[in-house]
Amino acid sequence: MSNQSGKSSGGAKAVRSRYAEVQSAARFPIKLPMHVKSQAGESDTESDNISANGVLFQHEVDMAVGSTVDFTISFPADVVGSDADVKVQCRGRVARTSEQGGRRGVGVVIDEYRFERR
Repeated sequence: MSNQSGKSSGGAKAVRSRYAEVQSAARFPIKLPMHVKSQAGESDTESDNISANGVLFQHEVDMAVGSTVDFTISFPADVVGSDADVKVQCRGRVARTSEQGGRRGVGVVIDEYRFERR
């Protein structure tokens, strides 16, 4: 798979894969706690935006486009109307990365997910 590098509007450096060019689902600017595990490391972060098939978040280290990512998104109890936070365990692929102002954005396509039951 070949990668394309270039400049996007706003002067941000971006790397995109072929499947990242199709962004068919509406994005929602929702900040939710996340725990991310990949070959690049493990960290806690929060989402920048979420769609039906993907999520954008910030990560401290570079993540290779096409690499597998496991992550958990936590939906607060008061938001979902339950007694406890609802956690969704996901597995996906890095579809794009960007860097602007020292922040590394990572866009991930969600390939599979399951709700964690307590």
